[in-house]
Amino acid sequence: MMALVGRELRLALRHPAETLAAVLFFLLVVALFPFGTGPAPELLARLAPGALLATALLAALLPLDRLFGAEAEDGSLDQLLLSGLSRMEIAAAKAAAHWLCTGAPLLLATPPAAAMLNLPVPAWSTAAAVLGLATLYLSLLGTAGAALTLGARRGGVLLPLLVLPLAIPAVIFGAAAIEAAASGLPARPFLLLLGALVAAALPLAPLAAGAALRAE
Repeated sequence: MMALVGRELRLALRHPAETLAAVLFFLLVVALFPFGTGPAPELLARLAPGALLATALLAALLPLDRLFGAEAEDGSLDQLLLSGLSRMEIAAAKAAAHWLCTGAPLLLATPPAAAMLNLPVPAWSTAAAVLGLATLYLSLLGTAGAALTLGARRGGVLLPLLVLPLAIPAVIFGAAAIEAAASGLPARPFLLLLGALVAAALPLAPLAAGAALRAE
């Protein structure tokens, strides 16, 4: 599994366009909010929790349709399935690599995005923790969704429709955590609920993805 994760990271380093596109999409969409709502600091701060979560999850969705698609096109997916790893382990390694290549760079972009939305500085660390958990949750869900839509017509359209409704609880708890931190209230209960979602998805999403790959 570590070798597969390392392979995915090396491929991402050789072709960094997808990672760069996700980060730039995140920053550019966040930058549009002040133009659409006006530069009022109070309004931006009120919109910041939901805007950060929704934009980060949409940015993390961008590379998901190619998670298994590239290997399926050139035949290397069959080699992976014959490598000795179980299908669940392959899916788990893919999810980990997706988060390292997409979710982790988005964390580095959190401070400038929070500054553009006038989020109070004490809430920045909470926002980074929330985005880390939420993007990990989306990577797990997205891996299952990518496996389920592999080979389907218009799979790139079906994937967001399948994954985004399941990500709504993460948006609710994550936005509540950031809002609580910005108001000086404890964010720990909401972070724990978000962590519970990740803990539930850790075994279930790779299992579902592995079952979908077996069907392929």
